[in-house]
Amino acid sequence: MNIRTANKDDWNAIWPIFREIVQAGETYAYDVDTTKEQAEKIWLEAPRRTFVFVEAGEILGTYYIKTNQAGPGRHVCNCGYMVSPKARGRGLATTMCEHSQKVAVELGYKAMQFNFVASSNQGAVRLWTKLGFETVGRLPKAFHHPRDGYVDAWVMYKWLQKT
Repeated sequence: MNIRTANKDDWNAIWPIFREIVQAGETYAYDVDTTKEQAEKIWLEAPRRTFVFVEAGEILGTYYIKTNQAGPGRHVCNCGYMVSPKARGRGLATTMCEHSQKVAVELGYKAMQFNFVASSNQGAVRLWTKLGFETVGRLPKAFHHPRDGYVDAWVMYKWLQKT
């Protein structure tokens, strides 16, 4: 297994993962009709860096890292993670999140914040909590889940610098 920086040539392998997750409408606040071109800008071009998780030459997961806010908030980064449905339950999200925290520190970030974690995404909430993220905010009924209706979204945060 290998995590490496993504490049333009990786987009055709990232796109099916992105499309399937976004079209499900269960975890990300992206329009379910996001086009391939829009998605490439969101996932590959706008972030500071994007990575892929590769195993046996196949991209099974991806994540981005970007500055969460400008100016006085620029020391906090934001990340998004996606794992191919066929590779779930194998620890890829854990590995990518741990990798992203190391990259964040290398890039000079002092904290990581997840702005909008659907409370119905219990697997992610459990994982981020296990990895040391605290729920620091609740946005009541902010996420419209396709089956569960309006659910809360969490703001989750972790200070990355050793004290």
